[in-house]
Amino acid sequence: MAQEKIDATPRQTNLPNESDKYLSKREELRLAEIELMRQRERVAELRRGLPQGAAIQDYAFEEGPANLDAGDTPIRTVRLSELFSAPNRSLVVYQFMFGKKNTTPCPMCTLWLDGWNGVAHHLAQSVDVAVVAAADPVALRGHARARGWHRLRLLSCGANTFKYDLGSEDREGNQDSTISVFTRDTDGTLRHFYSVHPSLSSDIEERGIDLLCPVWHILDLTPQGRGEWIADLGYGTNVSAARP
Repeated sequence: MAQEKIDATPRQTNLPNESDKYLSKREELRLAEIELMRQRERVAELRRGLPQGAAIQDYAFEEGPANLDAGDTPIRTVRLSELFSAPNRSLVVYQFMFGKKNTTPCPMCTLWLDGWNGVAHHLAQSVDVAVVAAADPVALRGHARARGWHRLRLLSCGANTFKYDLGSEDREGNQDSTISVFTRDTDGTLRHFYSVHPSLSSDIEERGIDLLCPVWHILDLTPQGRGEWIADLGYGTNVSAARP
């Protein structure tokens, strides 16, 4: 339906009793939203235009059966190169905060991966996706099983330097959540293309990967905004149980 225009300003609704003050502020917001979208496009273009990334080693991971309900053995070794399903596809890896110094699964990472599991079949049309954690395969799979992550490929990297090399683990074994993208050249060379961390700068804490989770953006649509809410493992995956 075409938008009705009042005083040359696009209306977002057909409600008859919206005040002039509301309409004026809504238009100010609309213009800001347009500029934000354009800025996102500029950022995405800059990202796509990054020069060739560093060549990396063919890291070895541990992986259990593809079917989460089939138990946790046998455990096999899988190379990074094997995570690419076809030529000219990128590999997107979520580095999960679980393992070593982080002895329990990160609730925020769990929130993100709940969402990734839901869209994994859509992502698979264009890219390959994997979840990597320092936790051992049995612990990782147990948490994934409890969350219903049947669409995600789960890998343990506790025995290698993958997370440390990508800036997602410090020397003491403290974990961070990081999203990394890898490519593979025609000659088989593996390359790091891009990584993003939650903390982009000293004044942007835990917001660096917000764009990849719809929860915050949905909350930001409301008068209350996101507030101080954070994810918690306690309410599980049941919608009614999650309501206060």
